Amino acid sequence: MLLVNTSLAWAQQDPTAPLNWQQPKVAQPAKKPVSYRLPNLQSIVCGADVPCKAILNGKVVMAGERVSGYYVNNIESERVVLSRKGKQWTLELFSLDIKQ
Repeated sequence: MLLVNTSLAWAQQDPTAPLNWQQPKVAQPAKKPVSYRLPNLQSIVCGADVPCKAILNGKVVMAGERVSGYYVNNIESERVVLSRKGKQWTLELFSLDIKQ
């Protein structure tokens, strides 16, 4: 019985390793900060009695909703105001005044 316990302990250690050597702990890879790309404003639709809606990254959103990690603060006929972590961005549609 003693012989069996000794052989198990021997099998758990590497006989070629230096005395009191311990295998180094594997370090956890550092987490990358998540970066969110600013949504692409494609269109704004406003009705007479209904609030404006915007199409951001192909999704229809209204004020108060979230898209791609950004909060939609306000939607007006020509711009959309987004916020994230205390910062604000204003997305605007191109001007309709075309000069030739």
